Amino acid sequence: MALVCCAGGAVGLAQAQIGAFGGGIGMPPVGPQERSVDEWLVRLQQASRVPSYMGTFVVSAASGAMASARIWHVCEGGVQMERVEALSGAPRSTFRRNDAVMTFLPDARTLRIERREGGGVFPDLFTAGALGSTADFYAARQIGEGRVAGFEADIVQFKPTDRLRFGYRIWSEKRTGLVIKTQTLDSSGRVLEQTAFSELQLGAPVNASALRRMMNNTQGYRVEKAERVRTTAEAQGWALKAPVPGFSPQSCYRAAAAASVPAVQWIFSDGLATVSLFMEPFDAARHASEGTATLGATHTLVKRLTLSDADWWVTAVGEVPVSTLQVFIDSLERRK
Repeated sequence: MALVCCAGGAVGLAQAQIGAFGGGIGMPPVGPQERSVDEWLVRLQQASRVPSYMGTFVVSAASGAMASARIWHVCEGGVQMERVEALSGAPRSTFRRNDAVMTFLPDARTLRIERREGGGVFPDLFTAGALGSTADFYAARQIGEGRVAGFEADIVQFKPTDRLRFGYRIWSEKRTGLVIKTQTLDSSGRVLEQTAFSELQLGAPVNASALRRMMNNTQGYRVEKAERVRTTAEAQGWALKAPVPGFSPQSCYRAAAAASVPAVQWIFSDGLATVSLFMEPFDAARHASEGTATLGATHTLVKRLTLSDADWWVTAVGEVPVSTLQVFIDSLERRK
């Protein structure tokens, strides 16, 4: 949901079957109906597997920052493929085939290759492995209907039950359930960030073979592979003294042996919002100022942390209030 996701082109869509919720392209619209939080989450998540679509989406923040991108999406059996072309900022093309992600940076003639699990660019908003407890921390209700990019949509609001997370207003295309617009709301209802298709074509003639050829056209690019290895927080000596309500650990990575900085990334999600903790040994030459930063609904908190074994430099990033990031950092401890 974050503005940075649109600009950066991080790509991913939910792994689920569109037929499970009963709607489909070309079928009559689903009429207004009451759904539980879980039912809304299932419908919205599964709708991300619409067989094909292409469109232009725009992300805007309350600060006035804005980014836009063009997306092509196609499902071919169990394979999902996408191309996301940044229309603002530095030129960038990102391709995804399931969890394999390739980002082409033409100005630098650089290609970055990595693997990303689960969610990513709009309209994929959900973390599949973290949806189990989401209903305990959000209340959902349909608040109306509207039109986005020429499509009729149901409008559903997810209101948090505590102050650890933001709220969301989501426009779900009536026939498919596809998310076509979102707003992230603070505790007073102010819109922090909005993402919406300005133009969308469902059932678009997106050619999977053409996308594969574009992904394989790497001639003239310097290849950079992500230097990280999957691990566990426990194996790296990290733990939380107490869990942060609603947020479940999703994955953990450490820098590869050849990396210059021995950093660890620990990822949490409540199904809608995601928080990443980055821990590395404190280095006075590189780590100067603590503080916070905001971009749309994404907040960053950087702190020096003195624990039992050493001083650490911790960066917490997520689509949550800064106070929630502080809770995460305060709960960190070493067990190694």
